[in-house]
Amino acid sequence: MILTRYIIGLGLAALTLFSCSNEKSLQKYLVEKQEDDTFLKIDIATSLLQAKGNSLSQEEKDILETVKKINVVAFPIKEGNDANYDANKKEINDIMKQDKYKTLMKYGSNNKGATLKYLGEEDAIDEIIVLASDAEKGFAVIRLLGDNMRPDQMLKLMNSIDNGDIDVTKLSTIGELFKM
Repeated sequence: MILTRYIIGLGLAALTLFSCSNEKSLQKYLVEKQEDDTFLKIDIATSLLQAKGNSLSQEEKDILETVKKINVVAFPIKEGNDANYDANKKEINDIMKQDKYKTLMKYGSNNKGATLKYLGEEDAIDEIIVLASDAEKGFAVIRLLGDNMRPDQMLKLMNSIDNGDIDVTKLSTIGELFKM
């Protein structure tokens, strides 16, 4: 009886050890960078993005409610941090190459561009990740966390931003880094 318990206990411990993944997650990377002064960091609740006196339709408000939070972490290139930049850029690229991150879109060139990826199902996205980079200015990871977001709805939100109905001034620090 004691031997059986011992064997089951060892088996469960071994199973736990082998089932843990050594792959680094985007969440873990972003948490680690919260204390690193090399990075610019912004966390925004989407309720703060609604401009005063906006004219969002009920549909646009409903879409905005699917986005719960926005995390932004940016690494600006400054004199003397090239090696640190290269190491962090490689690390974030390795994370984003994992199979769980599905590509929505890529644009740009080798020196400047952005990649949009997501986690979840195509019609029920839980997380949208934008990795923007510029070889002269740095890179930024923009992470939209939500429930059941859809790509077509995100396009409607982009139109609301263009119309000034969504206040993106809280993201201006990151935008200036990349002249967005």
